[in-house]
Amino acid sequence: MAKKKAKKTKSKAKTKAKARPKAKKKSGARKSSGLMQMTYVVSPELQAIVGTAKLSRPQIVKKLWVYIKAHKCQDTKNRRMIVPDNKLAAVFGKKPVDMLKLAGHISKHIKK
Repeated sequence: MAKKKAKKTKSKAKTKAKARPKAKKKSGARKSSGLMQMTYVVSPELQAIVGTAKLSRPQIVKKLWVYIKAHKCQDTKNRRMIVPDNKLAAVFGKKPVDMLKLAGHISKHIKK
């Protein structure tokens, strides 16, 4: 008799799990973060590369990468290293820079 009761409780637990309503998925466009809304004044050295005086931080990075790829400033063997040309040397210095350190060099050339 104890076995029959155990079977009944298992079947009730399964039906309760199925009866839960599914969570609704959010639809629509993504909200922009605070980084996309903040614009910074760009230094003249960085402005020569980027092209405009005011940009958000992600836009600055995008335009920098466009410039780096267009002028082939990446090291051919180690793609993480950026070898600056004359314009980039004003921002990064003359030594090759690791791509993960771009943000540190950019922060010196932007103002709120």
